[in-house]
Amino acid sequence: MSPSVNPPTASVPELSKIFEPVREELVRVEKEFSRHLESRVDLIPQMGKYIQMSGGKRVRPAVLLMSARLCGYQGDKAVLNAAVVEFIHTATLVHDDIIDEAETRRGRLAAHSRWGNDITVLMGDYLYIRSMALALTQDTLEVVRLLCDVTLKMIEGELFQLTKAGDADITEAEHFEIINRKTAHLFSGCAEIGALLGKCTMAQQEALRAYGFNLGLAFQIIDDVLDYTADERALGKPIGGDLREGKVTLPVIFMLQRADDSTRALVREVVTTRQVTPEAWKVIKDQLIRHGAVDQAYQRSVAYAEDAKRALIGAFPPSVERESLVSLCDYVLSRDR
Repeated sequence: MSPSVNPPTASVPELSKIFEPVREELVRVEKEFSRHLESRVDLIPQMGKYIQMSGGKRVRPAVLLMSARLCGYQGDKAVLNAAVVEFIHTATLVHDDIIDEAETRRGRLAAHSRWGNDITVLMGDYLYIRSMALALTQDTLEVVRLLCDVTLKMIEGELFQLTKAGDADITEAEHFEIINRKTAHLFSGCAEIGALLGKCTMAQQEALRAYGFNLGLAFQIIDDVLDYTADERALGKPIGGDLREGKVTLPVIFMLQRADDSTRALVREVVTTRQVTPEAWKVIKDQLIRHGAVDQAYQRSVAYAEDAKRALIGAFPPSVERESLVSLCDYVLSRDR
């Protein structure tokens, strides 16, 4: 984070400690993911293992597993659905990297940079279909419907984002329409699946849905912020990548609400040409700081994280799982990658 952005002041637990209640289940999710990548076509497990080893914090599967435990569920369906969620999320990342022409993913070559777009598109399709095939091995139709709905929303979000690429005049409402669909609904779905598997009231199910949705918004806005504040080596991708991909995200939207015409013209040129000189980058960074745009975006993320906490605390009694989910909100705000 930049010096002007203030992360939570309290000590934030490491992610491994937050995930401790579901550590064994997360190991099983990894094994389930690998098992369902087995194929007579050698390229599929080869690419799948590469993508899986590229890292990722497994936040979404962990939210599902802890939500299920919070609602008293102890069976195998939580692990199965957490693996489904990881397949869906991974498929999205594979396709996103192709669309964004991103050369790296978490410090390694993106799959399409190594195998080419044609093969990688098909691999992303394979992951999507595999996720639905895996989901259909269970008899909880309500969960399958939810997973399908979430996946459709994510694809709609990606399509809408493509229509706004290169648009320096994108509104705050349009940006939130994109991140609601691309990110927040999957987090929300993970938490709600936990409620559907366990025994909880409708009010508690709604609370988990609200928790996940707000956590997803906080998570995505921090991603937007990190694109302008993180260390490139820690982030695992070039800083300023969003603008170079023609994406105007929340910090820049806030800046443009106050910026002068020359700054607006500069941003429009960058997102149109997909190129930025060191001089242009310095001007944009200076304007972000001058107008407090990064801080404003960060504070919006804090507000969503607090909403997520309130939803949980108001609906569930204290427990290890509840406190882990609450701590996850603080972790999201404090992360640097």
